[in-house]
Formats: sequence, C-alpha cells, structure tokens
Amino acid sequence: MQGVTQDGEQSFLIIGGGITGLSLALELGRHNKSVTLVEADEQLGGNIRSVTEQAWHMELGPNTLMAKPSLYKLINSLNLTEKAIFPPEASRKRYVVKDGKLIALPDGLKSALKSPLIGFEGWRHLLTEPFRKPASHEETLAAFVRRRLGQNILSHFVDPFVSGVYAGAPERLSAKAAFPRLYYLEQAHGSLLRGGIAQMRNSKKKRAKDHEVGFPEEWRGKLVSFPGGLSTLTNGIRHELERLPNVRLVTGSRVEKVNRKNHTWHAVDQKGQAFAGHKLILTTPASVSGSLLSNVNAELQSELESIVYPPLAAVVLGYPERAVKHPLDGFGMLIPSKEKKQTLGVLFSSTLFPQRAPKGHVLFTCFIGGRRNPAVSDQSDEQLVNTVSSDISQLLDIDAQPVFTKVARWSQAIPQYDIGHLARIAKIDQIAQTCADLHLIGNWRDGISVGDCIDNGHAMAQTLLGAETHTGTAAAVIE
Repeated sequence: MQGVTQDGEQSFLIIGGGITGLSLALELGRHNKSVTLVEADEQLGGNIRSVTEQAWHMELGPNTLMAKPSLYKLINSLNLTEKAIFPPEASRKRYVVKDGKLIALPDGLKSALKSPLIGFEGWRHLLTEPFRKPASHEETLAAFVRRRLGQNILSHFVDPFVSGVYAGAPERLSAKAAFPRLYYLEQAHGSLLRGGIAQMRNSKKKRAKDHEVGFPEEWRGKLVSFPGGLSTLTNGIRHELERLPNVRLVTGSRVEKVNRKNHTWHAVDQKGQAFAGHKLILTTPASVSGSLLSNVNAELQSELESIVYPPLAAVVLGYPERAVKHPLDGFGMLIPSKEKKQTLGVLFSSTLFPQRAPKGHVLFTCFIGGRRNPAVSDQSDEQLVNTVSSDISQLLDIDAQPVFTKVARWSQAIPQYDIGHLARIAKIDQIAQTCADLHLIGNWRDGISVGDCIDNGHAMAQTLLGAETHTGTAAAVIE
C-alpha cells in the first residue's frame, strides 16, 4: 500500500496529473507534505501537449499562457523565466471572418468607429447600453450580450470568441458561470461601460500592487510560451516534484475505483496496484471523478457526469510559405457560426513563434468540433484534414495542399458552463461535504484556462494546509 505515512502525519492522494494536480502537488510537496500523485497517462500535464516532428514544433492543446503575477511566480520558482518567450508585436492583430473575408478586430476607438464588425446598429446599441437595467435572473451568454451590446457584437465578437475559448455555444453557456467578470460588472455598476471605466481607474492601483509582488512590467499583458512549448512548464514542475523527498509520482496508472476505510482513502488502478492517503483530491475531468465515486455516492456521481464536454480536434497544417497569399500578420482568425464553416478558429503558429516551422514554411493550428460540430468524433483524420484545409484555403488564399499534417483528438475537451452550472456546483459541494476528507477540483469549476487551473491547485493546497492547523479530524473542504 503506497501513500500512508507511518508517523501519523496526514498524507495526500491526488488522482489526476494535469496542470491542476501538478500545481496542487507542488505546493503541498514544497511544504514537506506526503503526496502521492497518480496519472492515467504516461505523460503528465493533461491537455498541455507540446510535440516535435521533424522540424515542426506544435502545441496540440493550449498554445500560450496569459502572464499574470501568480504564473510569473510559478515560472520564476522553477527557474524558467529566462526561457520564456513572447510573440512579436506584429502578432497582436486578431482577425474575424465576415462574409468570407478576414477583418481585423478594432484596436482602438478610431478603428472601432469604422469597423464593419460593429456597424451603425451595433453603435446604436452600444451607446444606449448604460441605460439598460441589470438582469434579475440567470441568462445565457447570448441573451446577456444581445440585451446589453446587441446582435452585431454577439455575432462578430462573442460567438467566435466563445468557439475559440470554450468550443461552446453562447446560446447555452451561462453568462454568470462562464464569464463572471462581465456579469459582476453589470451587477456592481449597472452597466458594462461604467464598469469598464471604473476598472480603468483602478488599473494604476493594480499595477502598483503587482510591482510590489515582483511582477515585471515587461510581462504585463503578454502571452507566454517557451521554445520547447508549454510542456516546458509541466516538465519543470515534474522535475521539481521528483526532487522532493515526500512526493511520489505514478504515471500510466488508470485508477478504476476508490473507497474510504478506517479514515483512509484507498485507490486501485487497472493493474491492481493500490494507493492510499488520508485525504483524497480528485483533479480529473468531472465524468472521470464521477465514475471513480460510483461506489461512494451515486448522487454525486450523477451530478458530476452531467457536466458536458464536447469533443474537439486540433488539426495542425504546414504549408510552403509561398503558397499562402495572406500576410498572416496576426495572432490568427476566428470564424463565427454564421459563416457556416466547420473550422472554429486558426492560430498562425509560425507568426506567433517563427521557429515552430521549417525555414520557408508556415504552420497553422486549427480547431474543429465543440458544440458547433460534435460529429468530429465520427470523422477520420483524413476527413478532418480535408475539411479544415478546404476551409482555410478559401479564407487565406492558399493554392497548395499541406505538406505536413497532424491530428490530435480530445474526446472530452472543455467543460461547458451551461445554464444551471453554478447550481450544480453548489449541489456537488453540498453532497461532497458528507464525504470526509474528499476534495474535488478541476477545470469543470472556477475557470477553464491553464492560469485558472494553476491558481485553483495552489488555492486548494492552501486550504488543505490551513485545515491541518486545526485540531481533530480535518473536515472535507471543497474549493
């Protein structure tokens, strides 16, 4: 039995080695706690996958991280700050497709006034936004944006953004759950415009505070990666964990059942290998966590398994540079649903980081599937490549076939924070509190971004460490 200490000290059993589990294990391990982390895959990092084939360097999951103080602190603690790279200024431009043409998103008031993405009707709605009353009930994101900002903003800004971030549909996502900052701006200020102005006034205070905690100004507002991709970060955490004497990492071990006996949680993997810990933390996808808890609480299992994860595929395409007529002078393009394309969005990967493609070539990372097209699960790799290459060839004026292709499939890509999501989370918390020393976290709650997951893993560690300062048996804590 691995994981239970002999001296009476509390031990922690973490199931799931994505970025949430890694961040949690790192913080606990740095506080000299006994930690066993078990991951089903041979590779740690979850959806973070940096791959090199020949001279092509690609990301099959998240492509960049948004710099903020907590991320910088983590990177610095792993001695990786000198390896960090940032996209060139030229890549700041973002494109949205309208009527089959790429149109740059406005980068200031002057360009916004002329933008066909907003139009007269859009501006009429925007200028009257401060006079609309806040909602008194939970709304879909589509209803929220349509009410406050108008249909043009929904169609040309929010719809493609949601496809790119959530692989979701604004008609299903909860505004309060999926975009809480927008929701609370309305609730606190009665208007997004007034709330935005208030935030701008507070930005100087925030900058000063960030400076106090050692966050460099040159990192502010930047996207971050590494020459070897984002796996540099997860590998850095792994190497740090391997040096900590009280931490045990187990990969290639798919836990199939968990149960609690004699104040200890026990887990058994597909090989019959057993693990144990006084406290169990599941950082796996909601459906996996639900399945693991089938013998613990059927109602908890049902609630977790009801969280939807649509399938998504990353299709990576490489072309000779001369075959692409578009200048690729930006971050990438998002494709609104009204354009009737299957491809959700495209990153100009070799514009972001030129070393990602061989000399004389360009690299695209494209995404297809999600709520808009769940049928990707039934299509072959060849079909996905043909669909995506056809879509982007029309939009970017490409007159050749790709010379490099790679397809990565995520059967459960991104959890959907649909209407009722927050009520479901509250119910999960209520049920889970009846299971002593059980803790549930993951990107199915409290934010889907890599940065959110890092913060949530760290916060859970602080909660667990704080619980240890109390006498008696620690109560279950659900972040």
